[in-house]
Amino acid sequence: MEANKILSSLCYFSVFFAPFLFPIIVYFVAKDLAVKSHSKRAFFSHLLPFITIIILFLISIFSLNGMGSGAGFAFFGGIALAFIINFVVFVWNIIQGIKVLIH
Repeated sequence: MEANKILSSLCYFSVFFAPFLFPIIVYFVAKDLAVKSHSKRAFFSHLLPFITIIILFLISIFSLNGMGSGAGFAFFGGIALAFIINFVVFVWNIIQGIKVLIH
């Protein structure tokens, strides 16, 4: 049982060393449903910053094509929003990893 907690926790802590790869490997290798659930949650939480970067890239492309006077605001607002979302997701992963180890 202790190994399952450590493996589940490592899925969240993998934001430091292998954000996409480690949770996917654990999901397909693990037999315990709780570990699979944590690995899936960790994978999607690691995917969220990538999605925000893609959205920011699209906003920057539209602002370069002459979106109007709000182009600079949209671009820098998008950077600020992406930074906040990525920071919150990073902290959330750390908190979830600690919660799994404690409980």
